[in-house]
Amino acid sequence: MSTLVSPPVSAPPGSKFIEVDGERIEYRYQAAADPAAPTLVFLHQGLGSVSAWRDVPKRLAEITGCAAFWYSRSGYGWADPVGRRREPDYLLAEATRKLPRLLEAMQLRDIILVGHSDGGTIALAYLGSGLPARAVIAVAPHVCDERLTYETIEVQRAQWGKAPLRALLQRHHRDADDMFLSWTDIWLSPRFRGWSIESLLPAVRVPALGLQGYLDTAGTMMHIDTMARLISAPVELVKYEQCGHDPFRERPQETLDACADFLRRHANTPA
Repeated sequence: MSTLVSPPVSAPPGSKFIEVDGERIEYRYQAAADPAAPTLVFLHQGLGSVSAWRDVPKRLAEITGCAAFWYSRSGYGWADPVGRRREPDYLLAEATRKLPRLLEAMQLRDIILVGHSDGGTIALAYLGSGLPARAVIAVAPHVCDERLTYETIEVQRAQWGKAPLRALLQRHHRDADDMFLSWTDIWLSPRFRGWSIESLLPAVRVPALGLQGYLDTAGTMMHIDTMARLISAPVELVKYEQCGHDPFRERPQETLDACADFLRRHANTPA
């Protein structure tokens, strides 16, 4: 069951909330300039939230005429906390159970997925499980377990109590400690070693755009190269020489331009 609900006390201005299967989810929505255009569904990174997207969803919607929907997953932003309860299949569960239920509750059917990092993994797993969308943009996604990723997370975890990252994330999450520790708990767990969504990628049959920076400390080019090798549809890749894990922040105009060009071509394709 789903229903619109009141925001928690001190929630950021502009955020709305919907309860889906007993969990309160924070979201924002911008209507399309073109009523026939699809909705861009933004899936945030592993430490992201509604507010951490900044103006990216609105700008891409305005450039393309599409609607935009972006939300904080459980445990993020001002959505209900998870209380250190993530399981090794949490990305697949988000892709195949939680995201479809949320889209159903919001009555969003004609969509293009835009996922960053964990969000890119969720977007690819959603499509690889046979669920519908017109196209996908995956920015620095993870398609399998990689040593570089969890070694970087080990450093972040060790520095958490005194790291500038904690102060930054407290601006974007009701409980930054719960969010960060639940996320690092599962990424560093032996139960999480060896995971992969590579077997799902051949079932992705819609156009895809993959973007990655060569200086990314959370993943190598292997991830988007694997997309291009395994996805059963045209895949375009953008690789940045001087860019880390977040092209939206580090190469903002080039990234918006690349996404907008891809979206203009595929938002006008009948669903």
